[in-house]
Amino acid sequence: MAFLKKVAVLAGAAGAVRAYAKKNPEKVNEMVGKAAHFVDQQTKGKYHEKIAGAVRKVNSVTGPETQPGH
Repeated sequence: MAFLKKVAVLAGAAGAVRAYAKKNPEKVNEMVGKAAHFVDQQTKGKYHEKIAGAVRKVNSVTGPETQPGH
């Protein structure tokens, strides 16, 4: 039962994040871009394509108002 509770909490959190992203796309895109740039630097580009894919996924929810730096 504990597993189902965790899944329910995660599903609720995901819904809240999606709602926030739709209401504040500029802030979300800015923070995702900064985070992507930071992780890309820390990993020395090793996961660049995966990071870019994650950014594209976020942009599909928020809209591509801003593009993260490479």
